[in-house]
Amino acid sequence: MRVLIAEDEKPARDKLARLLREHGDITLVAECADGLEAARALETEEPDVALLDIQMPGISGLELAAQLDVEHAPLIVFVTAFDEHAVRAFELNAVDYLLKPYDKERLSQTIARIRERLDDKRSRHIAVATARTQAGATERLLVPHGEMLELIDAASIESLEADDNYVHVHTGVKRYVLRRTLQDLLAQLGEHRFARIHKSAAVNIAAIQSFAPLFKGDYQVKLASGRELRMSRRYKDTLFARLGK
Repeated sequence: MRVLIAEDEKPARDKLARLLREHGDITLVAECADGLEAARALETEEPDVALLDIQMPGISGLELAAQLDVEHAPLIVFVTAFDEHAVRAFELNAVDYLLKPYDKERLSQTIARIRERLDDKRSRHIAVATARTQAGATERLLVPHGEMLELIDAASIESLEADDNYVHVHTGVKRYVLRRTLQDLLAQLGEHRFARIHKSAAVNIAAIQSFAPLFKGDYQVKLASGRELRMSRRYKDTLFARLGK
């Protein structure tokens, strides 16, 4: 079982690593001190399990989990000092969590639950969904930039365009490619900000500049950057209603 730790306090991280190494079937693939380091390690190491502290600098464990593709996410265990609101949400949704301070017995119980759920995709989906509910609509999106990862403001995104199992994320000046589905990305970003204009495309409502009619009820949508996308007539009425047209 390949395990990643993300914990910003070094003494706590070292203790957790030591306790995990006492279990013969566990291989620690990464010990991360912040959320961005953990995000990079999740991409490169592809662990089976990620133990994420819900409060870390840069990007919290909850925010990081909310960014994950539900189809490729590891099994997530949230790590927290006692937080009644968070713990109640985790228990309600049957999400694994580990309370600080760590001790051998508590960790062993958590690992036993992990072993039972390791092949259960539903547990992975529930953990990501719970993180999104707790974190709220994403205000920042984690995107690849060369060999690195960076956070961009969700408000800066003009359009999302699906291409098989990938989504092209366009800002006014840059394009990023994520291995995600459009539906999953819209669920994360919040559909209050974006609107579908085609089965494979969505736009930031605030970036829309104008509409030009085409044939058979379709429209050309012009965005703030000058880019133009085709809107299918299937989505026209819903978008116009949201805009009060």
